[in-house]
Amino acid sequence: MLNKKIIKPAGKVATEFENTVAQALVDLENNNAELKDLKDLSVCSVKEVDVAESKKAVVIFVPFRQLKNYNKIQQKLTYEVEKKLGGKQVMFIAQRRIIRKPASNNKIKMQKRPISRTIKAVHDAILEDLVFPNTIVGRRLRYRLDGSKLHKIYLDRKEMLSNISKVDSFSAVYHKLTGKEVVFEFTQQTAEN
Repeated sequence: MLNKKIIKPAGKVATEFENTVAQALVDLENNNAELKDLKDLSVCSVKEVDVAESKKAVVIFVPFRQLKNYNKIQQKLTYEVEKKLGGKQVMFIAQRRIIRKPASNNKIKMQKRPISRTIKAVHDAILEDLVFPNTIVGRRLRYRLDGSKLHKIYLDRKEMLSNISKVDSFSAVYHKLTGKEVVFEFTQQTAEN
């Protein structure tokens, strides 16, 4: 049953932690009536990211075509998997591929690179997956005096209570996956007359 839950390229073997997460998903599929949809879903890989000295986050990479199905049950699934993994924060991200820009010395005519495979598009999609079910309402890019960049991402205030504890995890995971420094903030309430 675990072999069906984890999809790996030929020759690759699942790690012990990936098997642990897959077993947790299989247990939830069998025991929880609300998560019966899990039987058709699988996992590509699992990474553990250090957020703080005592906090860890788990990033579960899922096949791109199954992301919408995961999103339908993600809130309940995240809660249940976090309980199974001992309180580690869990995030689901679609497995995407970046295709590099064709070089000018390219002798062979290659097919044009799709916009969805560019590094910017993939990083933006990772950001959207990371904060789901919350929505991004604004972005700012700040250039510091030393030349480094700081991305400020503004999240919708409606989901603030459920995601306020995950903001540090979002930043750490996004930095680990993309190398970009990001700060997440919630929008300010405006005074209505």
